[in-house]
Amino acid sequence: MNEYLHDAIPNLQPFDYELHHDSLFINQQWVLVNGISKKKSVYTFKEDHILEISRKSSVIETSWTLHINNIFEIETEDGIITVKAYFKDDDILVLNHQNKKEFALFINTSNYEDTINTIDDVKVFLREKYKQKVTSLIYEHEFYYIEKSKEFGPFTVEELSEKVKNEDISMYCFVRDVNAYDYSNRLRIYDLIKEL
Repeated sequence: MNEYLHDAIPNLQPFDYELHHDSLFINQQWVLVNGISKKKSVYTFKEDHILEISRKSSVIETSWTLHINNIFEIETEDGIITVKAYFKDDDILVLNHQNKKEFALFINTSNYEDTINTIDDVKVFLREKYKQKVTSLIYEHEFYYIEKSKEFGPFTVEELSEKVKNEDISMYCFVRDVNAYDYSNRLRIYDLIKEL
């Protein structure tokens, strides 16, 4: 079952009580992505093992229990289920069902201004989230560029952008990350500038 989950959503980090419980898990509003087009459900894991599930005009109160490491028991309308909890990052929680080949994907909307009610809203949320992440990574990172068979650098994207503006180099020069060994990813300065 874990293989199935990790193939579907790579780079998951198992729930870590010290790291996740207080700051990312408790009292956060987790919108269930599975089935959002039929009905929106917001899960709030509260202190004292209370789980509040909000749907339109109704609120259901049930319970959750943390067992060993990242294994939880959650009381649902269908009975008690056992899940393993994982984080994709601070805003994405995955609960992997231990007795079935399925998982529930949640988005933390506690610090998100817009509402998430549809699959399109989920796409917008993810697009914006990862665009910001990529932009900050690119902005802080350094790259080498190759021009006329010579390599130059490393430079930040801001420095490369300035060189392009001053017409010192072409925006179509290939670049490589300082940690990459070659230019096989075919990334150009133009591609980096676009992400800023």
